[in-house]
Parts: sequence; C-alpha cells; structure tokens
Amino acid sequence: MDKNKQAIELLKQSKYEEAAKLFNAIIEENPNDPIGYINFGNLLMHIKDFERAERFFIKAIHLDKNAATAYYSLGNLYFEQGSFKKAQEKIMEAINLGLEESDSFYLLGLAHLNQEQPKLALAYLLRATEMDPGDSEKLFQYGLTLAKLEHLKEAKAALEHVLQIDKNHSDAHYNLAIIALYDDKIEEALAHFNQALKIQPDHLLAANGKAKVEEMLNM
Repeated sequence: MDKNKQAIELLKQSKYEEAAKLFNAIIEENPNDPIGYINFGNLLMHIKDFERAERFFIKAIHLDKNAATAYYSLGNLYFEQGSFKKAQEKIMEAINLGLEESDSFYLLGLAHLNQEQPKLALAYLLRATEMDPGDSEKLFQYGLTLAKLEHLKEAKAALEHVLQIDKNHSDAHYNLAIIALYDDKIEEALAHFNQALKIQPDHLLAANGKAKVEEMLNM
C-alpha cells in the first residue's frame, strides 16, 4: 500500500495524528504535487481546523489550477462554515473542471437550498439522485425540495421511495404525514406520524403533528 492510501486508511480509522505524519511526509517528498495538500486539508477539516485546511486547499490550487478535487474540498469547507455562496462558486468550478459526481451536485443543491433558492437547488438534487439512486438522504432532500415548491405528488413519490431504501427514515414519514394533511387524508397522516414516533420517539414535530391530528379527529 502506498503512503497516500495508507494515510487515507488511517484517516478513515480516525487515527489523525498518524495520518498527519504520513501526509506531511508525502508533501515533503512531493512538494509540487497538489494531492498531498488536498488530503492533508481534508484531514484538517475532519478535526475542524478550517483555517489551516483552507490554506492547504488554496496551495493545491496554486500548484494546479485544474485540480477539481481541491475546488470541491474548498467548497465543502465553505459549506461547513456556512458560507454558502462561496461554497456554491467553488463546487461549480469543480464541476466545470470535470468533477461531475453525485456528491458534487448534491452539495451544490444544498448550497442553493441554504440560500433560499429551492428552484435552483431542485435540478442539482435531481441530478445527484439520478447518479446515486440508492442514497436515501439525497433522495430525501430532493423530495423535501419538491414539497417546498408545492409539487406534492412528485414529493410524495420521492419520499415513498426513500422508505423503500430506508424503512426507518423518520423524517420521510413525518413529511409524508404533512403531505397527507394537505390532501385531507387525516388517517394516513396519523399513521405516518405514529410511524415516525415509533422509529424516533423524541421526534418533536411528529409528536406535535400527531397531537393536532388526534384533536381534529376528536372534534
């Protein structure tokens, strides 16, 4: 196993100090290779050292202005810091440089969502789900965005698909309950609220929804 793979494996195992030593050795051996800086930056992100991580990603871009993964990692960093506009710009640069992957489109969609731009987010979230149809969380965010845009029939289908992938997704049940209420399907809404609470007993929104529905039924 080469040093990069070994260091990445240590990072996955949360052995940050050992991984850092290896990444540092890799940079010393290949100071003009952006990969070492990107990987070290990702490690620094894991330990929430955002300031140093940013410097490593920028260094990687200075070494190779076409290093798509450096732009993606920088975008991810800005997203984690809540700088969604900057995140959007860097992720788009990564995509334009060829990093057309599900995670890129998903993060770009979330960046737009966090800027209250659901219409722009929808297309990117759809692309992410098309490229990675088995990811329940990406599909959930797509369904949620459809619901925000009042495409309730399509949102319901997406959320039901989420439950086919992950039957214990309490938030999918909760949002299906809300959609059922819009359609005046009170019993269906109650069933989804109950299922959400069965999966997650401390789901406060589902508990409040259930209480209101039971109040309606007892009127």
